[in-house]
Amino acid sequence: MGSKTPSTTAAESRVLIIMTGGTICMKRSSDGFVPARGFLEFGMAPRPSFNDGSESRHIDVMMTDAVGKAHSSLRTPMSTYQKHVRYAAFEFQTLLDSSSIDAEGWTEIALTIYRNYRLFDGFVVLHGTDSLAYTCSALSFMLQNLGKPVILTGSQAPITELQNDATDNLLGSLIIAGHFMIPEVCLFFNYKLFRGNRATKVSSSDFAAFASPNLPPLAVINSSKTEVSWELVHRPRTIEPFSIQAHRDTAHVACLRIFPGIKPEMVDAVLKVEGLKGLVLETFGSGNAPGGSDGALIRVFEAAVSRGIVIVNVTQCMIGTVSPLYAPAMRLKRAGLVPGHDMTTEAALAKLSYLLGQDLCPEKVAQQMTISLRGELTEHTATAFQHPSGLPTHLADLTALGYAITAGDVAVVGDALRGTMKHLVSEPDYSGNTPLHIAATSPSLEILEMLLVHGASVHLRNKAGRTPLFLAAHARLKKHVELLRASGAHLHAGEVEAARLHGRNGDETWAKAGV
Repeated sequence: MGSKTPSTTAAESRVLIIMTGGTICMKRSSDGFVPARGFLEFGMAPRPSFNDGSESRHIDVMMTDAVGKAHSSLRTPMSTYQKHVRYAAFEFQTLLDSSSIDAEGWTEIALTIYRNYRLFDGFVVLHGTDSLAYTCSALSFMLQNLGKPVILTGSQAPITELQNDATDNLLGSLIIAGHFMIPEVCLFFNYKLFRGNRATKVSSSDFAAFASPNLPPLAVINSSKTEVSWELVHRPRTIEPFSIQAHRDTAHVACLRIFPGIKPEMVDAVLKVEGLKGLVLETFGSGNAPGGSDGALIRVFEAAVSRGIVIVNVTQCMIGTVSPLYAPAMRLKRAGLVPGHDMTTEAALAKLSYLLGQDLCPEKVAQQMTISLRGELTEHTATAFQHPSGLPTHLADLTALGYAITAGDVAVVGDALRGTMKHLVSEPDYSGNTPLHIAATSPSLEILEMLLVHGASVHLRNKAGRTPLFLAAHARLKKHVELLRASGAHLHAGEVEAARLHGRNGDETWAKAGV
């Protein structure tokens, strides 16, 4: 269902911009365009769309696990949704061209997000475009149980150029990160928000440089509103806090593209590279490769699989999926190749290195490669839910769900979440309260857990600026507080002072909430 109603309803949200480098921050020099530091001052402060002229405030940004540093912040003008976005910019010590990004750079981005997760409502990562889809895919797996928006963007022309796409890409990313609680790693470009691990670069020069061939955009910005397809949004479904998996085995994976006439000994040479643990194989059509009359190539694959190498079969086609419809694809599957479904090459490489970094056995890695972990592939056995647009009973459904939660009616809530109301788990009512806000002060702990495992966001604030955790602590519901904390909930920076005042009487509930 399309929506222009923001899911974060407090008057001012906070977003951290993480500057890694790339074209967006470049300036002209005698040697051509080069990355320049001080992007907040030269790239954003002079532009009215990024700076409402209000007094700059300093915001603490965590530089390490223990050390913070005050950064200057700016604030956008009031948006269509009657909200400002206040933001600060954290710059990499060495600004990179996107072709220079590697696993170490991905880890630095992930650590910066992790260290500042409690301080900001969302994150925008500025990055060069050449490897942007690879970084999006890598971060989508590294950031585990993500509950806040992480949006990567860049530009084809620097923001200092008269004709550029940087301004719209950056402003669109800020607006979405500051207004819509989409708990995914996303890529925003040319007015469209894509799931990061579904995106790929399709043009080296056009402003429409990225596409998501096998999944529609999660959101589209037009002249009057932002349309979010909430039914497509992937949400964490476990009772666990946000964490990062920094270790990735990028050094022992490779990618090989099949072509007509490829010789088995060429493929065998790649598969016998010392230390190789995984290969992404780009094949024809729906997963086909030349078998040859003597079956030599198939024997090469079978031998590699027997040595414990995980080979993932993805299609060279922009649109479509790997499926054993034809005999060549069936032979590959029988040889032990793992069908990559409709994953992009970037996502397959990122996922394979992520799984191999967890010291899983090859059989477990192969099994996990066929399952959607972050929405990176379409599981064809699953039923896709498409909510009709313009449904007149939307508010009635939300109200009915709220009444059932308040009454503690587990059966009714369970039926609703398994049926047509499951898209409402993070939908705000007239006061900005989501179903999780209501459950946080309602009697049933089971309903609270049910909403959490259906992807309800613990970070949304109502119109009073309160999170579900604050409401549960205020209601002195210790078990509710413990469950929310176990799911990664934390008090928002704007709630901490009030929470401390409430906790002065020594109430254990506020201590459990993190005061």
